[in-house]
Amino acid sequence: MTSPRIYLDNAATSFPKPEVVYAAVDQYQRELGCAVGRGSSAAATQVQSLVNQCRANLAELLGVPKPEHVLFAFNGTDALNLAIHGLLRPGDRVITTCWEHNSVLRPLKHLEALGVQTEFLAPNEQGTFSLDELQSLLEKPTRLVIFTHASNVTGCLQPIEQATRLAKDRGALVLIDAAQTAGHVPINFKDLGADALACPGHKGLLGPLGTGLLIIREGLEQELVPTRQGGTGTDSMSENQPTDLPARYESGNHNAVGLVGLRASSEWLLRRGVASIEKQVAELAELLESGLSSLPRVEVLGAGPKVGVVSISVPNIEPQVMASLLDQHFHIETRAGLHCAPRSHAALGTLELGGTVRFSIGPFTTANEIETAVEAVAQICAAM
Repeated sequence: MTSPRIYLDNAATSFPKPEVVYAAVDQYQRELGCAVGRGSSAAATQVQSLVNQCRANLAELLGVPKPEHVLFAFNGTDALNLAIHGLLRPGDRVITTCWEHNSVLRPLKHLEALGVQTEFLAPNEQGTFSLDELQSLLEKPTRLVIFTHASNVTGCLQPIEQATRLAKDRGALVLIDAAQTAGHVPINFKDLGADALACPGHKGLLGPLGTGLLIIREGLEQELVPTRQGGTGTDSMSENQPTDLPARYESGNHNAVGLVGLRASSEWLLRRGVASIEKQVAELAELLESGLSSLPRVEVLGAGPKVGVVSISVPNIEPQVMASLLDQHFHIETRAGLHCAPRSHAALGTLELGGTVRFSIGPFTTANEIETAVEAVAQICAAM
């Protein structure tokens, strides 16, 4: 008899989704099927209403005063690219960290050719960065500071509240990558004081793949240049891109089926409460980290407050081999490799080892699954 599947790769994409998401997606595909903002039929009106509700739900969930400041993108990478390419100009200076995903690193590298300068905060032993170093770097004029809220490799939460205050005091814009925190920990965008926050809709927000969002503070639309122009279903006589929100940044057809699913997941999260999920995941992460740390040879990377992401390194066992054995023999799905964050692994000393094995927890993970995963790693280590 085959053992049940254990999914511990929620940092890549959440699974399973709440049942209401599957039902909403199925209803859209079978009964609606209309584009967003492209018709006045009863079905098209219903689709528009569902997408409007999705935007309102996310504004409530993430502490955004005006729903129109929640801009829909096609994933977290798309949202980050809009912010980075839309805000930076030739000659601008950017400060960021080594804990960033390639969704930040690669756009910044691309912009080097246009004269954008990037400086990286050095990592510390806790898996974060020094606020004193940030304050020092901010002595020079800086256009944009970019922080990940939590590392997708170690799960370590970064000191973004304090860092944001420091950056804003020096007149810099602040962009937060909340890919690993939105839906996992409570976020209040207004209180945070950042200029923009990007995240996917398919991770902690529990929506379908192909969804993402960029939240912008009021007034940032005066500085954020749209990176995509085209049809919006509004003001079609004009050849100029609309200036009103959110149409200014949402050219082309939306991923309607994805947003209908995201509306359902955001309602589920509002009912469940993100703080409740944070508590549950934290307890399971502590159980996982404690169990793995107790095993001979197993090193857990990163220290301090974390989200539900735990990465391990085991001498003499390549990460890809460990992940393959977990999958083939124990039906446990994890993620092995560099996790699109090479500078993080360089800081951790795992770059030459091929990265780490990453376990990531979601709201449907159970304590029994965590205990099974720890036992599986123990058996693999004992056999090798």
